[in-house]
Amino acid sequence: MEDSTEFILQNQGSRMVYGSKDNPIVTASTGALLAGLYGMWTMFALPGFSKVPRRLKVPFLPSSKVQTINAMKLLEGRRGQLADVGSGDGRLVFAASSAGLQCTGFEINPMLLAYARGKARWTRVPSSQANFVNKDFWKTDLSNYNNVTVFLAPGVMEVLGDKLLRELPDDACVVACRFPFPHWPHQATQGKGLDQAWAYDISAVRSALD
Repeated sequence: MEDSTEFILQNQGSRMVYGSKDNPIVTASTGALLAGLYGMWTMFALPGFSKVPRRLKVPFLPSSKVQTINAMKLLEGRRGQLADVGSGDGRLVFAASSAGLQCTGFEINPMLLAYARGKARWTRVPSSQANFVNKDFWKTDLSNYNNVTVFLAPGVMEVLGDKLLRELPDDACVVACRFPFPHWPHQATQGKGLDQAWAYDISAVRSALD
C-alpha cells in the first residue's frame, strides 16, 4: 500500500508537470503542491516505523464508513474486551465502544494517536470504553482480549494469524477488514470488494488447522 500511494503521487505529478512544461510557474507550483501532499502523507503514515521490522510495516489507510459498519455487524452481540491492532484515527474503536465493548486501540504513530485521544476527550468518551495506547501490538500479549479487529496489509496477515492463534482465548472473535487471513475458515462475512469484512471464531480456526 505504501508503494501504491507513492506511485499514484508520482504518476499524477508527472502528468501535471509534463502537461504544463511550457509554463514554468505552473510547473513550480505543481511541484510544490505535490511535495506538500507527499509530506503530509508521510507524516501520518510513517512515524513510528523505526520501531517495527521492515516486513511488518504497514502505512495508515483509514477504514471507510461502509467497512466500519460491516465490521460492527460481525461484532453484533459480542461483549468483553476488544483490541484494534493498528487503530489509526480510532474510528473502529469508537464504533465498537459505542456498541458496549471495552476497547483498546494499539497505535505507534504519534500523530494518529494524538488525534484519536483528542477526539475521545472532545466527545467525552471515557477511557474505560475507548483507550488508545502507544504500544507495538506485535510485542504485546493479547491474551486478555476476546475480540480483535484488524485492517492491515495482506503481506502481514499470515504472521499476525500465527500470533493470534498462540495468544487468544478459544472464545475469541477476530474481524478482518478488506484483507482476510490466508488459510483461515471464516465464520461469517459482510460486504464485498474493498469494504468486505470477515469474522473468525478462534476455536473453529484452531480445530480446522490441527
